[in-house]
Amino acid sequence: MQYQKFIVFTITLVVSISIFAQSEFSLNEIRKKHFRLNSDGVAIDGFDPVSYFSNNPINGKKEISKEYKGIIYYFSSIENRKIFEQNPDQFEPKYGGWCAYAMGESGDKVEIDPKRFKIIDGKINLFYDGIFGDTLIPWNQNEKKLIPKANENWKKLMK
Repeated sequence: MQYQKFIVFTITLVVSISIFAQSEFSLNEIRKKHFRLNSDGVAIDGFDPVSYFSNNPINGKKEISKEYKGIIYYFSSIENRKIFEQNPDQFEPKYGGWCAYAMGESGDKVEIDPKRFKIIDGKINLFYDGIFGDTLIPWNQNEKKLIPKANENWKKLMK
């Protein structure tokens, strides 16, 4: 009888671990599909996410990297990587690193300039700044309306 209980427990444990691993894998794959990654699969074009909070975004180094839930980040220092590791969710860019204005306006994934950003509620929001203009300007004019729309559009994409 004890042996049968052990077998049932072991099978239940193995199945549970397998389901968890598959769901973790699925979440990572969804994130990879929807996050804005460069050709090397790195977020924010290799910029150090922690550096945004000193108001001076700088490039990270490939040799100081960290993968978090399937997304690779580069850091300019080991200290910044350690800071990221303590609370990675805080340092991930909103909307997977796509233009916050476009996400709020239309739900589209629009490229960004990694040096054009705004910290809102402790999160990095990135913006397009190029031939078609600087989207941070209309964002600032309509931020209160765009934030809930961007949040809703991103949530739909991540399903």
